[in-house]
Amino acid sequence: MTDFSRRTLVKTSLAGLTMAGLAAGTAAGTAPASAAPTAIPLVRKRLTLPTGIATGDVTTDSAVLWSRASGPGRMTATLQAIDSAGEILRGRYGFSRTIRGPLATEASDFTAKIHAKGLPAGTRFKLELNFEDDNGAGEAVHGTFSTAPGAIHGKHDGGTDGGREGGRPASGSQSFVWTGDTAGQGWGINEELGGMRGYAAMHRTNPDFFIHSGDTVYADGPIAATVTEKDGQVWRNIVTEEVSKVAETLKEYRGRHRYNSLDANMRAMFADVPVIAQWDDHETTNNWYPGEILDDPRYTERNVNVLAARGRQAWQENMPIADSAALWRAGTFDGGQYQPARIYRKIPRGPQLDIFSLDMRTFKSPNTDGKEPYATSILGQEQVDWLIKEVRQSKATWKVIAADLPLGIIVPDGAVNQESLANRDPGAPLGRELEIAAVLSAFKKSGVKNIVWLTADVHYCAAHHYSPERASFTDFDPFWEFVAGPINAGSFGPNDMDGTFGPEVVFSRAGRFPGESPRDGENQYFGHVDLSDDGTFTVSLRNANGTVIFTKVLTPER
Repeated sequence: MTDFSRRTLVKTSLAGLTMAGLAAGTAAGTAPASAAPTAIPLVRKRLTLPTGIATGDVTTDSAVLWSRASGPGRMTATLQAIDSAGEILRGRYGFSRTIRGPLATEASDFTAKIHAKGLPAGTRFKLELNFEDDNGAGEAVHGTFSTAPGAIHGKHDGGTDGGREGGRPASGSQSFVWTGDTAGQGWGINEELGGMRGYAAMHRTNPDFFIHSGDTVYADGPIAATVTEKDGQVWRNIVTEEVSKVAETLKEYRGRHRYNSLDANMRAMFADVPVIAQWDDHETTNNWYPGEILDDPRYTERNVNVLAARGRQAWQENMPIADSAALWRAGTFDGGQYQPARIYRKIPRGPQLDIFSLDMRTFKSPNTDGKEPYATSILGQEQVDWLIKEVRQSKATWKVIAADLPLGIIVPDGAVNQESLANRDPGAPLGRELEIAAVLSAFKKSGVKNIVWLTADVHYCAAHHYSPERASFTDFDPFWEFVAGPINAGSFGPNDMDGTFGPEVVFSRAGRFPGESPRDGENQYFGHVDLSDDGTFTVSLRNANGTVIFTKVLTPER
């Protein structure tokens, strides 16, 4: 898509008017316009924010602020504390800060991020982002976000006064949503239906943050202008050059992210709701693993390591996640192998909640039947050690593990191989299952309570309860896994379950037929969590129209 600037348009118009004046003067026998010069004001080109703004990884005292400029310029952010009515707070509850951030350059596709730190807890902010260049400040786009709760029940917090946060009573309550699978299977942005309605439904719940559980784009799924549905109706997509084929170049991967931002519902939600972003396979190509060589005639570049490096760069540029050198090392090529930046991370959300965002793609072993008598990889040993250590040390009431692949759902990759960790064998753990078994066992030995797994990926919604009394592997404490998605992609499922960890399918709902479109929103899903002051953790599964179809209330163990 071409970005036309105001300068180009206005200069073209002025040139046309000047030529018209010259022609008219000559025809009338008068002197040409050059004989009577008039001043033409200089038209300045202001930088714009063509893909909106976003915040991400918001904690009790920090936030990542993101946007993309229409050209090179320096990012600037202004934060002001506001009350529940949106009025700017003054006095001891007031907070105002302007931060000059990095330069947006062509090297980053003109994206930029600011990692704002030292923010008061439990505070709602009005956010203004713009970019500056030699012509001055450009277009300003506004949004809001709230930092996570700090101390509760009247206790003093470092960023507050007298137990009050952001001008309201200190509280541990918060809510969030999660889902996955955006613009997949050729179902893109259909403006005749109001765009990606699932994002509007999530936004209406007024969540404090949003976990995108992977498949943030479908780089391997071309989007056509029209698709004829099973019942004969015609689905009409917005299309761009970059989504017309599978993504292979960095430009094409970047174009996938730009495409999704054309949806007004997504832009509106991201301006108000912080994102915790995960990646899975479709940010690169379906069911990929490191070292794979594709056998797909659509691709001229068959080396997945090369494709993954490009897809990862585009994803990292376009997601509001921190790029701190202390936590993320830069992605590089080492001996022909791509060494990616680290993106598994903990997002502390106050005394009631910690989010552990996993990366189940980067360190994945090749897809086999999954029945190796030794441990193969879904997380990698470094991430396993990190997860066990961080969950053990967490003081939060609830520990939410955001996983981009499910635990007990069988996800085939062809006739024999498996994409996730379940292997169709309900017996003792094998292959990738051994890695997860070690994690669950370590949690039990440490006496960790109140662990919930959230995931997406399989294009239907479900609630699973895992218990050793039903399992072949018994060295773990019972826990829940909740599945949501797709938010705007084809509906599938439900899939078979693997009995190794004793799952019970308490609830599931899938589409009416494989690949069903998002037309009526009935079989597109997201999850919602409401966490109350007393620690009650209420999970609901909802469709893209906002209708609640399942609810489970969890009470914390003390």
